[in-house]
Amino acid sequence: MSLPMPAVPRSWRQTIQRAGALAGWGLIAACSSGTPVEPGPVTPPPPPPPPPTPVAFTVPAIAREFRGMWIATVANIDWPSRTGLTAAEQQGEMGLLLEAAQQTGLNAVVLQVRAAGDALYPSSLEPWSRSFTGTQGTSPGYDPLAFAVAQARLRGLEVHAWFNPFRAGNLSDTLRLAPQHFAMRRPDLVRRHCGQLWFDPGENAVHDQAIAVVRDVIARYDVDAVHIDDFFYPYPGTACQGDFPDSAVYARYTAGGGTLSRADWRRDNVNRFVERLYREAHDARATVRVGISPFGIWRPGNPAGITGLDAYASIYADSRLWLQRGWVDYFAPQLYWSIASTGQSFPALLGWWAQQNTQRRHLWPGLASYRIADGSSSPYSATEIPSQIALARDQAQTTGGATGTILYNGSSVRTNRSGFATTLASGLYAGGAIPPATTWLDDAPPADPTVSVVPGATAAQVTLTTASTDSWWWLVRWRAAGTWRQRLVPVTQRTLDVAAVGLEGIVVNAIDRVGNASGTVVWRP
Repeated sequence: MSLPMPAVPRSWRQTIQRAGALAGWGLIAACSSGTPVEPGPVTPPPPPPPPPTPVAFTVPAIAREFRGMWIATVANIDWPSRTGLTAAEQQGEMGLLLEAAQQTGLNAVVLQVRAAGDALYPSSLEPWSRSFTGTQGTSPGYDPLAFAVAQARLRGLEVHAWFNPFRAGNLSDTLRLAPQHFAMRRPDLVRRHCGQLWFDPGENAVHDQAIAVVRDVIARYDVDAVHIDDFFYPYPGTACQGDFPDSAVYARYTAGGGTLSRADWRRDNVNRFVERLYREAHDARATVRVGISPFGIWRPGNPAGITGLDAYASIYADSRLWLQRGWVDYFAPQLYWSIASTGQSFPALLGWWAQQNTQRRHLWPGLASYRIADGSSSPYSATEIPSQIALARDQAQTTGGATGTILYNGSSVRTNRSGFATTLASGLYAGGAIPPATTWLDDAPPADPTVSVVPGATAAQVTLTTASTDSWWWLVRWRAAGTWRQRLVPVTQRTLDVAAVGLEGIVVNAIDRVGNASGTVVWRP
């Protein structure tokens, strides 16, 4: 005999009926209604969302481009700004120049260390430059070249030592030359011409002195390159009358059996010096680079339509020969004309020099940043230099084409003329680059570094070691929040901090003295 089902209060029935549609409550609903109902299927919980697709961590190729800046010391053009500054003031000004170079995105400075038979550093061969104290031969109380090299290293900048081999000074300097000056010790080697003093390029003793000075700097300082500019024989001038006074030297040459014409003999004097500089610089240190920045026009009509000074015939600089003989590691013709110029077209000269670069040396033309808003009748606009750099960059993939540029001068970069340096830093030079490798001097990469990383709340500490004696820089790159950044630090620096916010990975390469890179070592958090 079945017992009657107890009554279920109405409020319970409503609650149960509302829940009856839910999985697992079908039987209760059936009991409340008195109607048998089969239990419904159990609805499983929704699956968890799929894990996010991992972001690919593709390491980009190392960016390569030479980005240089000349720092002129003659007549206090760039540094120091005037004579008589204290050592601390001089050092502060050098710091501002190097900081401007780094902030602009440059990777090298070309520092003038021998302007006119003098020295920017303590030397037993030549007297102190007067640029510091106003008196030639007087020490500024520290070693400016050593200071500049050390400070440049901390900012990831190469230092190229810039020499003038034949300029001795002005005639007004005659009574102010220090006793140690080569013109005072060997007056027989000096020529007076057009208000200037010149060491005669036809005298072998002049070559000997200049080469000894260069070798001394290479031996004593960790400079990355040595560099000479466009002063060989004097430039002609409207106020300059007469020929360079080397008749006695030329007569001695012909008396000894020489058969070259006087013009060819002068060119040969310069050619012999350039070839010897290249050979002896590498004898002093195999990995030091040699650069020359000649006048930007070899001869008028090359290429067609080019007019202007004939450097081949007037200052006896056969610069195309030096490039085609491979007597340089980098060649920086001074292309100090605008893109719109007709007689001296920047694009035409840029392309012509690339065609002459048959030995595939580095081609890094000089650009006239000093002409930006210079107060002349034809100043450059702020866009001229970035546009020239863009043209040179477009040529980088062509055979013999430019793979960098050098800005003249340091002051225009430091003062950010019309904002052009800011434009470069945020545009063409954003992201950083290291100079192209000089593989004809050495093509063996250094050993891979060992990298360890200790993550922190705000920064990751990177520790770097290497068993290689060839490494010179660490190239440290990292990606954070999808953006790549990089730093170039001296190999003597073993640790550095990288911001940890959004850090996705760190990659490190060792770089040797000529720019070869080791394999890439990757760390991922």
